[in-house]
Amino acid sequence: MLTDTERDIIRATVPILETGGEALTTHFYKLLLSEYPQVRPLFNQAHQAQGTQQRALANGVLQYARHIDRLEALGPLAAQIVSKHVALQIQPDHYPIVGACLLRSIREVLGADVATDAVIDAWAAAYQQLADMLIAAEHEAYDSLAAAPGGWRGARKFRVTRKVPESTEITSLHLEPVDGQSVVDFLPGQYIGVRLMVNGEEIRRNYSLSAAANGRSYRISVKRECGGQASSFLHDDLPEGGTVDLFPPAGAFTLTDTGRPVALISAGVGITPTLPIAEAALVAGRAVTFIHYARNAQVHAFGELLDEWGQRYPQLQTYVVYEHTEASDKRAPDEVGRVTPAQLARWLPIGAEFDTYFVGPKPFMGLIKRALRELGQPAECTRYEFFGPAEALD
Repeated sequence: MLTDTERDIIRATVPILETGGEALTTHFYKLLLSEYPQVRPLFNQAHQAQGTQQRALANGVLQYARHIDRLEALGPLAAQIVSKHVALQIQPDHYPIVGACLLRSIREVLGADVATDAVIDAWAAAYQQLADMLIAAEHEAYDSLAAAPGGWRGARKFRVTRKVPESTEITSLHLEPVDGQSVVDFLPGQYIGVRLMVNGEEIRRNYSLSAAANGRSYRISVKRECGGQASSFLHDDLPEGGTVDLFPPAGAFTLTDTGRPVALISAGVGITPTLPIAEAALVAGRAVTFIHYARNAQVHAFGELLDEWGQRYPQLQTYVVYEHTEASDKRAPDEVGRVTPAQLARWLPIGAEFDTYFVGPKPFMGLIKRALRELGQPAECTRYEFFGPAEALD
């Protein structure tokens, strides 16, 4: 429990974090990844190079400091962090390493005049409070997943039974446990942690589960990223019959049981978590509006599946927008160009309260969030997912 003095000190650092938080977290990651190589598999080096991980951590630290008096006001941020940690199998012994590097970074970046002993002590107490909360939540999640039918703890070996090209960029991998036993069910929209060995280096990644739970197998659908170590390995080097280690499913971007109509808005590979959400909503009899944006017909995945669902479920409405088309395209989009608020105004349910889920590149999601707000949809009826580190959309 923090003292009143410690809370006052944390609140006083908010202006510093607002202007210098990213410099602080950049220094933090340099220390962490250079001095503790054992944690490198937990971090996507592409996100490090792009700066997204640094910005995400800076935002998380800032929000924690801003809400130090009312941590419940952090809303979904804490659940998102716990889910990411569970999927990557963060353990209690990781926290002292992170804490030491964070406190050292505060001292070295802010300097002794600002980062006094009192400031360091206050942030040490604040970090320990947060660590204790996360460790407890993650422990509960690990125990729950291990105790569930088909569940397990830690890594479990799965075999690739099929690899199916879904577009020129996306390939689905169907995965079954080597031990032949059942697998734990997951909530529509969740993802799974994958552990790979690429050129002797351990890599951990999270991939959305792109097909409904069946108790026997999982499907992930992976986009080939330019220069991506993990995606290149899964596309090119992991054959059918090959094996990977999986961690149990996690994720807070899931279908809520409100009974309201559902709108799903995705771009690119962001379509993957929306597929199980759409199927679950359709099976439950809920009206679904499915809007997808792709660069062109060649990279558009799962169009035939949605056509099939359209024949089976009369309450499904689908819309597709391509940035550009070719004369040879076998599928015609509903519109050509990029996302506009006018499209959403035409296609989203009219005169009814509905739940919206959206996922895609950050600029796309920022535009969708602003458009939904302008259309008057309540924030509590809106949910979104980051494939990478969770950044601020506003």
